[in-house]
Amino acid sequence: MKNVLIIGAGVMGLGITQIVAQNGFNVMLKDINTEIVKQGIEKIENRLRKLNVKGKIDSQELTNCLHRINIYQKEENKFEPDLVIEAVSENIDLKRKVISEIEEFCSKDTIIASNTTSLSITKLSTVLKKPEQFIGMHFFNPVWAMNLIEIIPGILTSAATIKNAQEFCSKIDKTSVLVKESAGGIVSRILGSLINEAIFVYAEGIASAEDIDTAMKLGANLPIGPLHLVDLIGLDIHLAKMESFYHEYGETKYRVHPLLRKMVRGGLLGKKTGKGFFEYAQ
Repeated sequence: MKNVLIIGAGVMGLGITQIVAQNGFNVMLKDINTEIVKQGIEKIENRLRKLNVKGKIDSQELTNCLHRINIYQKEENKFEPDLVIEAVSENIDLKRKVISEIEEFCSKDTIIASNTTSLSITKLSTVLKKPEQFIGMHFFNPVWAMNLIEIIPGILTSAATIKNAQEFCSKIDKTSVLVKESAGGIVSRILGSLINEAIFVYAEGIASAEDIDTAMKLGANLPIGPLHLVDLIGLDIHLAKMESFYHEYGETKYRVHPLLRKMVRGGLLGKKTGKGFFEYAQ
């Protein structure tokens, strides 16, 4: 593999783009319009410049990385990706629509991956002519700091596709774990329940958000408190994941507290909006 197409210039798409380009791959970034992609590449450049100032990458690495990232424009490019990573919003109808259009960018050997943890890889794959070349690759946010990728095959995914995905993870200096298809995989399912319980404790008035996080950091040795973490993830994203788990498993343990719904309806989504369980400077 040397050419990677990434679809979606949101937080995850940009993080994946950066880490893939830093590890020597040519990357094309695609979104609904070029302006979104330009803004995304500027964010990557700013992040890389901060790393350069801190001495974590040198100026040549910065330049080389940026040269490997380009905007995908169908009319102007003859770019044939070895791997396509779809990283759009966690909505199954949107993902199926995007994935159904991906094959026009691909050669017969291209692997297509979805960055998802709560949606069915098998259901996503059925919109493709070659579902055996489709796989889930769940990256963690922030991508440049988190070392794990969950590899999630669907029921139709081939052994060769699994092997290629694992090799790609190694080439971008990430550790992969193989997960049978299930809503939430490993981390999101376990962590989602932890965050959910923290929200219930807060909503019941048992302790303040700050004290809940302090207790979990000092009492459970967590590096970050669950309420601060959900603020970083996005309360809307957590809500969507938990609703997906509840729908998939039918278990009341995945039921969210009404407070979470109210906060999402009110636009209190966490760090990205400046306020969630804590307040953030914008």
